[in-house]
Amino acid sequence: MKRKTIYFTAPRQVELREESLPALSADDVLVETICSSISAGTEMLVYRGQFPHLTDSHDSFSSDLNYPLAYGYACVGRIIETGKEVDKSLLDKLVFGFKPHTSAFICNPSSLIFAPASFSAETCSCLPNMETAVNLIQDAAPILGERVLVLGQGVVGLLVASLLKEFPLEMLVTADRYELRRKASLEIGVNDSFDPQLINLSSQTTPHTISQAISQTTSQSITKHQRAYAQSFDLTFELSGSPSALNDAIAMITFSGRVVIGSWYGEKKAPIDLGGTFHRSRIKLISSQVSTIAPELSGRWDKPRRFGVAWEALNRIQPQKWITHRFPIAEAEKAYELLDKNPQETIQILFTYS
Repeated sequence: MKRKTIYFTAPRQVELREESLPALSADDVLVETICSSISAGTEMLVYRGQFPHLTDSHDSFSSDLNYPLAYGYACVGRIIETGKEVDKSLLDKLVFGFKPHTSAFICNPSSLIFAPASFSAETCSCLPNMETAVNLIQDAAPILGERVLVLGQGVVGLLVASLLKEFPLEMLVTADRYELRRKASLEIGVNDSFDPQLINLSSQTTPHTISQAISQTTSQSITKHQRAYAQSFDLTFELSGSPSALNDAIAMITFSGRVVIGSWYGEKKAPIDLGGTFHRSRIKLISSQVSTIAPELSGRWDKPRRFGVAWEALNRIQPQKWITHRFPIAEAEKAYELLDKNPQETIQILFTYS
């Protein structure tokens, strides 16, 4: 049997390769892919050649990356063949696999996650992003009545905002450069969503200076809420993928506030202003990554339990509503070009397979 797989071959170069699948082992299954979702933040680092060369025992997906590279980790499909020693009742089961974008794959069924019966393939493709969002919330541990800011309203940012909306917060505000994503955020029911590029923030920003900056712009997206955003938030999530956004996060966090950093910046760098109010304000910077569970939770939590929470959240939130584009696997190059050149038109991009 042949399969088609997307390969990143050099910066901004992708190709679709036809490959022969190996023979099916007795304890393996063959999965035919229905759809796979692009993880825009990570995959654009790979597409643009901005990934670091590192070996991380905790994160096999981001380790030892070199061109040519088959990448991705959100394949959903059905089991169409089983090995001789595999339970035949698994045939036709809808499953999720942490696999690159490929039309078919062979694996041991123990490495698959079986989808709840009522879930569509497109909903299942959002599982890794939802697991990431759940991990971010667990690492942040929001408190009753807190004021919370989420920088970045890509899919992970929207999922985090959706989960936070279920908390009894005093205020939930989001920020993103793109109007389409701010609109999606407001539809969740956040208190406000603004364009961070309209305000030049630094750790020297005060409520007075931010008020001045706002009063000097005529943009209709500036609201009365933003006049009090400098040094206002108890908790901020940095999910924009831009390292310079850490300056915005620091400028808007209050005394002893927490900044949870969920972005993977790869080789992107930016100067961070730690010489102003940062030190005296006892601001905490928290690194959050989904490959592991926080040590303080690992005695009670494991991956299956966290996936269970993620499935329940997918059922409540239904994030497939944020799929803006579906591309046949043969048009992979167009999909990545769109993300690279016109990200303002996208939220979630999906590959489809026939």
